[in-house]
Amino acid sequence: MTDVIDRSAHTFCIPVMGTGYLIDAPLRVARYGISSVISLVDDVLIEQMRRFHSEKEGEPYEEIKNRDEDARARRITAYLDMMDRVVARQVAALQESPFEPGSEITRYFELLPDCPLRDEYEEMLVTDDPDEKLRLQDFLRPRAVPGSIDVNIMSKLDRDVYVGSEKLPPEMSDASAALRGFCNSTVRSSIVFSAGLNPRLYAYAASFDNLYPDGDGNFEKKIILKVSDYKSAAIQGKYLAKRGLWVSEFRIESGLNCGGHAFATRGHLMGPILEEFQDNRDELVDMLHQFYIKGLKRAGHDVPASVPELSVTVQGGIGTAEEDTLLRQRYGVDGTGWGTPFLLVPEVTNVDEEHLEKLVAATDDDVYLSDSSPLGVSFWNLRDSASEQGRRRRIAEGNPGSACSKGYLAVGNTEFTEKPICLASRNYQHRKLKQLEAEDISEEQRDALRKQILVKSCICHDLAGGATVKHEIDPKAEPALCCGPNIVNFGKIASLEEMVGHIYGRLSLLVNPERPHMFIKELSLYVAHLRDETEKLADGLSTKAPEYFNEFRENLLEGIEHYRGLAGEFVSDVKTRFLDELERQLEALEAVALAPVPAQ
Repeated sequence: MTDVIDRSAHTFCIPVMGTGYLIDAPLRVARYGISSVISLVDDVLIEQMRRFHSEKEGEPYEEIKNRDEDARARRITAYLDMMDRVVARQVAALQESPFEPGSEITRYFELLPDCPLRDEYEEMLVTDDPDEKLRLQDFLRPRAVPGSIDVNIMSKLDRDVYVGSEKLPPEMSDASAALRGFCNSTVRSSIVFSAGLNPRLYAYAASFDNLYPDGDGNFEKKIILKVSDYKSAAIQGKYLAKRGLWVSEFRIESGLNCGGHAFATRGHLMGPILEEFQDNRDELVDMLHQFYIKGLKRAGHDVPASVPELSVTVQGGIGTAEEDTLLRQRYGVDGTGWGTPFLLVPEVTNVDEEHLEKLVAATDDDVYLSDSSPLGVSFWNLRDSASEQGRRRRIAEGNPGSACSKGYLAVGNTEFTEKPICLASRNYQHRKLKQLEAEDISEEQRDALRKQILVKSCICHDLAGGATVKHEIDPKAEPALCCGPNIVNFGKIASLEEMVGHIYGRLSLLVNPERPHMFIKELSLYVAHLRDETEKLADGLSTKAPEYFNEFRENLLEGIEHYRGLAGEFVSDVKTRFLDELERQLEALEAVALAPVPAQ
């Protein structure tokens, strides 16, 4: 029998998706040992959800208003504290529930994967001796531990905050306030930094004692970095280690085969990336630990006697139990992330009925990689979402752009204003269109530039729509959906039991018999991305140098060679199909015309 455990036996988590889909997911899945990640972008939504769930749970609620001092951080702290209390009560009730069909504790153990703890549960079920059965049940109860209430900050989404015309100190910026809200909360969990290195945010993180280990080397709060390649992990991990901050997990995400914002690599594919982590993992840990020791000493903290744990996990486009197993066994990752498929599990995610129907019916043509994000990063979009319908309607009515009621994406652009404004806002689009009309360019160029302006969408408000419509907080909201392309393979509503069963290979929820392997799908997305980028270059809409495109192509070719070798590990029928699809993608890649690199 195992010792008492302090973390769940589940091998997957539900990674961050948008702002509203998972905003209250811990209240639905944490008690079953499933970890999930909520976004800290939208503190207005967070406050709305705190009120909703406080009333539902019979807890007192006192509003934290927009103009209250340090409102953003305090809202986040209050919401996380509330969830922490509720989950603790849920777990206590679950552990005390009877081992009988339909009970909470039975559901907990039935959801587990094949593992020693599940074996002990099944041993209890078949035990006839009443005293022994009771002893085994008493053994199992404290081992029904909750999943983690993790949070996410997009590091580069770090708007400065103003009061009137006065810019507040750096620690009041959006990302810093969100970090403060998390660190001041009672949750013992992890913060996921994504979207790249933010020196200001990372330096601020070093001011929080609970991000450092205690005297026994344990962490109250851990740091996870979401990265797209090994180089990024090493750079960011080293930057934090120098400040005495340890990265407890590198969460590798496919650059394109994901949901939401898509940060394309230079053609580096998932398989080779994972192999690089596998081959260099010990070296990475040793390097980071050396800087970590020096950073701890400089910061005045004790150095733990042992090297802290460092996990490597992966997410993005996983669709079958076989793929999940391949990632863990072939590449040695410690866990996986399953996001997009959970959009079809209403008891876990916030998607209103209208958009659930659209997701069920979605095809490859309905889910596309768009230029909708005001951040200038490619963004997966559902073509017929209410948000997109509203954007097109406002254009047709001659009043494009959004009211920009929240402004979280108002970063960087001061072309017309002293304070940054959002590229999706009515304020910006009206001014930019007026400027465009005065430019001395051809109508063809004007049309292309007009489309670039009008395609931007209000995602910071509309991504909350699923939650505010579903919970009747804002029935008139126009939800946006940023599902990944994997959604087309899961064309039916599922229960939590069904989705977890699918992940662990107990059943299959796939409805697309032609679904390509996740590695092939990612490769096809990168080939298409390269083709699109070369077309932009030809149309004068890209400033990338020819060397970029050739490096991109060479990295894809190296990835194809890696997958040829990997195919040898598949069973014969899977191997044949995988290699056939690989050859088709190679042909598509060779058909992409690249500009010649100038002679030196």
